[in-house]
Amino acid sequence: MKKFILLFSIAALVMSCMQEKEISSINPENWSKRKITLNVKDSLEYGKSYLSIYSQIYSSSEHKTHNLTAMVSLRNTSDVDTIYLLKAEYFDTHGVSLRNYFNHPIYLAPLETAEIIIDEMDISGGTGSNFIFEWKTPKGCPEPLFEGIMNSTVGQQGLSFTTISRRIK
Repeated sequence: MKKFILLFSIAALVMSCMQEKEISSINPENWSKRKITLNVKDSLEYGKSYLSIYSQIYSSSEHKTHNLTAMVSLRNTSDVDTIYLLKAEYFDTHGVSLRNYFNHPIYLAPLETAEIIIDEMDISGGTGSNFIFEWKTPKGCPEPLFEGIMNSTVGQQGLSFTTISRRIK
């Protein structure tokens, strides 16, 4: 009976470790299902937006930082039109490009939201990281909304705040 319980326990442990692999927002496979080809002669309007993000914030002094998880929310604010995102590029505090999340246009259906997650342990962006988004929308369509939600929970302390994008072109 003890051998049966041990065997059953080992089998349960192995099965729990064999769960489906999580696809992160960094992995291009996550964005390939949204890939779309745009016609060069389309009548879409072009835009560019800036979003500040904080991988870290100062705590107590300029010599101590606190790491944060950042969720970047990519939102189609139109209830009728599909919009197209051309680029989501992440920069560090010094303006150095860290990564592009997709290198082909993707779509967001009406009122759809996609997300990029920057893990709490990924501090490559530093205290002044940011995104540049390039996008296209049909004429008369509201522009997309890009928001940053930063949070951290350590012990009984919780911290969260938001940022909102600004159109720069």
